[in-house]
Amino acid sequence: MEPNLIESVFQNDVSLYHRFKAVKSFGRTVRTSEYHVTNACNIRCKGCWFFENEFEKKSKENKSQDDLDAFVRSEVARGINSALLIGGEPTLFVRRIQTYVEHMKYVSVSTNGLAPLPYAGFENVQVFISLFGGGSLDDELRAIKPGGGRFTGLFDQALKHYRYDERATFVYAITEAGIEHIEETVRKIKDNGNKVSFNFYSHYDQDDPLKMEYEERLLAEALRVKENYPATVLSTPYYIRAIITGKSHWDSFSYENCPSISVDHPAHEDRLRNGNRALPLFNTYAPDLKTVNFCCTSGSCGDCRDSQALYSWLLVSSQHFMDTYENAKAWVELAESYWQQHVWSPFRVEPKRLLVSA
Repeated sequence: MEPNLIESVFQNDVSLYHRFKAVKSFGRTVRTSEYHVTNACNIRCKGCWFFENEFEKKSKENKSQDDLDAFVRSEVARGINSALLIGGEPTLFVRRIQTYVEHMKYVSVSTNGLAPLPYAGFENVQVFISLFGGGSLDDELRAIKPGGGRFTGLFDQALKHYRYDERATFVYAITEAGIEHIEETVRKIKDNGNKVSFNFYSHYDQDDPLKMEYEERLLAEALRVKENYPATVLSTPYYIRAIITGKSHWDSFSYENCPSISVDHPAHEDRLRNGNRALPLFNTYAPDLKTVNFCCTSGSCGDCRDSQALYSWLLVSSQHFMDTYENAKAWVELAESYWQQHVWSPFRVEPKRLLVSA
């Protein structure tokens, strides 16, 4: 869209226009790729896309520290300055995380919360902590040992590990089966001194992972909790509607518009030519440090409602928001809320970490 047309949308709100330029400017400086640190995990979450799709069998883990160091250096040379580290469970291999920290400006780790990421040496690493369903449902869905045994208190353990830790953002996959748990769960996160962003729980272990019977109830409750806990829930109302329904005001989320695809994967040649944007330089690498995976998650596009992919779709589509002041404001708030998730972002304003005894 022409700059003068953008400016006209903001003509009566100069402050919002400056916020728009600031978040746009920062976003252009961040170039992210995703890295599977390991195939190993200390739990087996019900419906986990990684194990449901047998990613642990698709590549052999490269355990050489020298190879990892060379690989990360090559990624920096490729233009990547932001690493999203997933697994398996990355905190099982802290030295590997440290390698990314040594070479990249921005590092984020996705963890199940069972084991803590040390603070010393990792002060500027964003920690995304997974949470499914909330309340007792979280243990039902996630507190499962690799051998199938059950345990309890996974969420409470994560809260203990990251109490008043400014690095921590809980990524809360809400589901209609856990509607009654949403407010209580968010309150616990607030009282623990952390932030939360909503995700959507996809039942990858079922035939129709996105099927819902009470979508409107789930949406209404998520919006109500956001209104009641505005400083704790980073997700905006626009994003909450999109993550639950899979729809924006101009389209539905799908493979044809998802930007979080690996640009070097040969399957995407046609997709990259269809006119919809993709994240520049973005690839997802397997733990062998060679295999480029299909996308940021499972590759099962019809079943996907991944929060980071959906966020990226909305953020790269700013041109669709520049038709009215209300939509432009929604996009600016959306973009700010995305970067507020990250401790290394200038949009994340946090008090100094409080040291709390166990």
